[in-house]
Amino acid sequence: MDYYNKIKDVIAKKEVNENVRILQSNKDTLNAYYEIGRLLVEAQGGENKSKYGDMLIKNWSKKLIEIYGKGYSTTNLKYMRQFYIIQKSQPLVDQLTWTHWTILLPIKNENERNYYINQCVLNNLSKRELIKLIKEKAS
Repeated sequence: MDYYNKIKDVIAKKEVNENVRILQSNKDTLNAYYEIGRLLVEAQGGENKSKYGDMLIKNWSKKLIEIYGKGYSTTNLKYMRQFYIIQKSQPLVDQLTWTHWTILLPIKNENERNYYINQCVLNNLSKRELIKLIKEKAS
């Protein structure tokens, strides 16, 4: 019996299963943040109600941080809101992590942001590689 190859097969299966779980977890996170963004927009009465919306987000953030931790800061809730607004008209790009999205959301130009999204997907860019690419292109 070739035990070495059997061990390699078991490890390969484990690695594939772990990668599938990671991808599914990322997809679940992005779907949750998209839904939170949608609910924030609705609670604010639409996309253009920023004054009232900022106060609402600030108040809810305090409550959510007490229950769930710092992942629901005012900044993150605003990112979730923006994520919903940007993504609602196109299929969810779930190959990117939330960290990638927090780097991309401040980019106002939709074509430029889409360029970076495509680069991340095509080249499997890490967070650091994405930041480097953005800095290089800005130079």
